[in-house]
Amino acid sequence: MTVDPLQLPASGSSWTDWLTGRVDACLGAHEQALTALKDGSGRATRGVLDLWNDSDLALQNAAAVTSLLAEVHPEEPVRTLAEDRAQDVSRAATDRGLDRGLYDVVAATDPAGLDEQAARLRDRVLRDFRRSGVDRDEATRERLRAIAERLTVLDQDFARGIRDDVRSIRVRPEQLAGLPQDYVDGHPPGDDGLVTITTDYPDAIPFRPFARDGGARHELTRQFMDRAWPGNDAVLAEMLALRHEQATLLGYDGWPDYDSEVKMIGSGAAIGEFVDRIAAAADEPARRDYAVLLRRLQQDVPGATVVDRADHPYYEELVRREAFGVDAQEVRRYFRFEQVRQGLLDVTGRLFGVEYRPVPGAASWHPDVAGFDVVADAQVLGRIHLDLHPREGKFKHAAQFDLVSGVEGRQLPEGVLVCNLPRGLMEHDDVVTLFHEFGHLVHHVLGGRQRWARFSGVATEWDFVEAPSQMLEEWAWDPVVLAGFAHDEDGRPIPADLVARMRAGNEFGKGYWVRMQMSYAAISYVLHRDRPADITPVVDELRQRYDLFAPIPGTHFHAAFGHLSGYGSAYYTYMWSLVIAKDLFSAFDRDDLFAPGAARRYRDEILARGGTRDAADLVATFLGRPYAFDAFAAWLRTSPAPSATSGAPAEV
Repeated sequence: MTVDPLQLPASGSSWTDWLTGRVDACLGAHEQALTALKDGSGRATRGVLDLWNDSDLALQNAAAVTSLLAEVHPEEPVRTLAEDRAQDVSRAATDRGLDRGLYDVVAATDPAGLDEQAARLRDRVLRDFRRSGVDRDEATRERLRAIAERLTVLDQDFARGIRDDVRSIRVRPEQLAGLPQDYVDGHPPGDDGLVTITTDYPDAIPFRPFARDGGARHELTRQFMDRAWPGNDAVLAEMLALRHEQATLLGYDGWPDYDSEVKMIGSGAAIGEFVDRIAAAADEPARRDYAVLLRRLQQDVPGATVVDRADHPYYEELVRREAFGVDAQEVRRYFRFEQVRQGLLDVTGRLFGVEYRPVPGAASWHPDVAGFDVVADAQVLGRIHLDLHPREGKFKHAAQFDLVSGVEGRQLPEGVLVCNLPRGLMEHDDVVTLFHEFGHLVHHVLGGRQRWARFSGVATEWDFVEAPSQMLEEWAWDPVVLAGFAHDEDGRPIPADLVARMRAGNEFGKGYWVRMQMSYAAISYVLHRDRPADITPVVDELRQRYDLFAPIPGTHFHAAFGHLSGYGSAYYTYMWSLVIAKDLFSAFDRDDLFAPGAARRYRDEILARGGTRDAADLVATFLGRPYAFDAFAAWLRTSPAPSATSGAPAEV
């Protein structure tokens, strides 16, 4: 049976009408399924699960489109409508989870004779009912319902505060010294002779490592670190309190225990233990490389005793240029956006055995968005949408959003890659980010051919979600891979020796980068565990404990730490996933990253499986053994020493 992609509004059509119709139809299908489940008919277990699957699919479709359009649609009324309808969807999901009559129907089913996936679905549904509080008294269920509805609003408020708060500084033209010429050309002075630099990524990301003016760097960093302050402070405090109340009403000690129960890590206390274990493992290489930065800073600022968050990117770039022979501005010449985008498609297409066919004139929410059908063996597996440039009112970070959940024979998976990349020359860090986020997108599509919506796409435990994307970053560092698409203005491929120096420079500082990541993980965990009355000093203390770089005094990083909304207490998952990603990569031939054996096994045994098995089992099947810490520990220990060039210190 042929299944067509979702039909988005044609040019000139009303997105408001389309969104309203889409959500209404999905919620109607959801209600129809629930009504049938409770009509008293004597159904076999498989029939009950089929109706539950109809409900799952309808809710996922409605949630996907509202979540996406709230973050990317260029028209504010559509974004607002999407937020409003997302509340309706969340309310419907909450009501389902607290419906004792529905629970009784599912609990009364007989698991005997079910296949593995159907039995897994039944178990997960019953677990979700318990975690929703369906077995609590009526008053408790009503309070849980109110908490869930309020948390949906707070999540939206928190994200909107970050999305809408674009700050800026004004600098003299000479304060752009050190920045690439195309950046300077793109920032002409205004009528008053001053240049505006915003906190949006295409402005802020190049400015901080390249601008020689320390005062301007510090001011932009201050503004960047204070986005969404003070509004999001109160939003976050209420969010933390309500999550804690929800968890305790359900019988848990707090949110970290409730949240971690369904993750690989298993318990809240294990999060703190993991953070400290990783921080300790990274401590020696972190302090070694930090000392290099501090000595280089002292050459310019005699008597300096710390490297802060404003000086860190600049002096890290300086050390990489002087000690490793890597000039990021030279590197940029090889990474033109259009070439990189096509290269990404070519690389992943070859790696996973798929083809990306452009969809000319595909309807979308903005002209920047490019659509591609993902094809294998003459069969369309799904569709991807690439929305890769910044604009007013758009999501400020980089992420993959679902548009449609794939279910075999019913609907094709569709995903959206949302980034804020420059239109011309790109930093190599941007290239790595693009590969990373595309890993989520291809996981969504390749994993989107399941019988049950619950297991479609990126449906594994949340602390495994990042591993496939982190592993795909390795292809953005391989000289053979990069030579295929990274060409300068004369068509010359990026030299292999430059890529080797880039990798060596990137390896420098990984210890303090890991410590920085552990500061973020500690913040997300401790804030949810302790719910401090005054958040700022707790965040400052945790950053000073784990992060070697001094924070900018008086700033409020947590107000724009968007992961506190979506990830809650589980930011540790990035590093947990990286441990697994390093082990997964050990199965590949580093001399030939396109060798088909490992790549196809990885596609079929991990990505294509979606959430049909526990992540640990998926990894063990692929590796032939349980995953281990060894590959990560070896990566963390090894670091190339800077050479004594251009005044950089030789000793480390």
